[in-house]
Amino acid sequence: MQSRNKFLDDLAQLATNAMGVAQGAREEAETAFRSMIDRWLAERDFVTREEFDAVSAMARKAREENEALKARIDALEKAGPGSTPG
Repeated sequence: MQSRNKFLDDLAQLATNAMGVAQGAREEAETAFRSMIDRWLAERDFVTREEFDAVSAMARKAREENEALKARIDALEKAGPGSTPG
């Protein structure tokens, strides 16, 4: 009976070790895949979300300034020549 328990213990230990090796291989594969994706994205000059948000805010501000300038020009044109801007 003792030899059978030793056999099962050895088998359980082997399975545990195999699972540890598989887990390590999985983590290594995930790391390699992430690195590959990061390199691929970097080569394509994709922007980060932060960069996109910053440019979007700049464009929104520029549109608002253009609208304000257009309103000012329209007011000056309505006032006619020789009048002073208000």
